[in-house]
Amino acid sequence: MRKFTLFLCISIIFISCENSKEISSIAPINWEKRAVNNKLNDSLQLGKSYLSVYSQIYSTTEHRTHNLTVTVSMRNTNLNDSIYINKAAYYDTEGNLLRTYFNKPIYLKPMETVEIVIDELDKQGGTGANFIFDWAIKQATNEPLFEGIMISTSGQQGLSFTTVGKKITH
Repeated sequence: MRKFTLFLCISIIFISCENSKEISSIAPINWEKRAVNNKLNDSLQLGKSYLSVYSQIYSTTEHRTHNLTVTVSMRNTNLNDSIYINKAAYYDTEGNLLRTYFNKPIYLKPMETVEIVIDELDKQGGTGANFIFDWAIKQATNEPLFEGIMISTSGQQGLSFTTVGKKITH
């Protein structure tokens, strides 16, 4: 019985250590299923958007930070037309590229929302993290909407706020 109890304790520790390695939802959905396999039409209007997100914020002083879960919301606000996101690049506070989320353009159906979630334990982005999105739309359609929702809860305390993407020219 003692050996069994020891084996069970070691197994639990091993399993909990294995699960703690994945701290960011890099692929919350299967990006390959959304990939556009044929070449995009040359008549599409290209654009870029910037979105600030915060995987950490300062608390009490600049020497203490509080980790946040980040939800990045990519929204198609068109009733009839799909839009295309060519790239979603995630940068840290110092401007270093941390990761890109897909290697081929993806589509969003009319009125669809697709999300990227950055786990509260993933603090790589820091207090000044951001995304750059490259996108393509048909002429005379709405541009994509990018929003960041940051949240953290501890006990009975909760903290949440949002950011909205901004179209940039370069």
